[in-house]
Amino acid sequence: MPRDKTQSHERIIEAAKKEFMQYGFTDASLRRIAAEAGIQVGGLYKHFGSKEEMFASLVEPTIEGLMECFHGIEDDYFGEIGKVAAESIWDNKMETVRFMEYIYDHFDEFKLIVCRSQGTKYENFTHDIAKLEEEVTIRYMNALKKSGIAVNDINEKEFHLLVTASVEAILQAVIHDFTKDEAIHYAHTLEKFYLPAWKSLFGL
Repeated sequence: MPRDKTQSHERIIEAAKKEFMQYGFTDASLRRIAAEAGIQVGGLYKHFGSKEEMFASLVEPTIEGLMECFHGIEDDYFGEIGKVAAESIWDNKMETVRFMEYIYDHFDEFKLIVCRSQGTKYENFTHDIAKLEEEVTIRYMNALKKSGIAVNDINEKEFHLLVTASVEAILQAVIHDFTKDEAIHYAHTLEKFYLPAWKSLFGL
């Protein structure tokens, strides 16, 4: 029985992913998911309490991994304070490329989050990631100031718009179904485009 339950769960996951990818969360049908998985609709509730819980099971591990990636890059930035010259701050991190590699290692999940999550708590994913990026960057700039490095003051409303635009720019690769090679090339292009602008904005 436990083995059958595991197999049923795996069939549900596969059917749910297929359904959400094709129809998005709002238009996804539990009836179609159950039929694809070979069970009754009521059987779905032995595994998931709701359709959104089912969607979350597909994307939440990937988001948790993204946060680990994000905080790893954050540690790299804060770890260099006091160890490198001011003019080298922010160089050679390749964070956009690192994010893009992670995204393309989990492309289907990001397709669900970015393009198919309307009606779930993930529909504001871009805003949430941009907000996190804002908070970390401001904290990092304050830490640079405390270390004696001159940093320009910025307009926080403008900074919010700029960060949101940069996050949206990365995710456009998913929206436009770039191949991984295209996406990585694009990530390098974004690095060349944004890095000098960020350094100029903060006076680094």
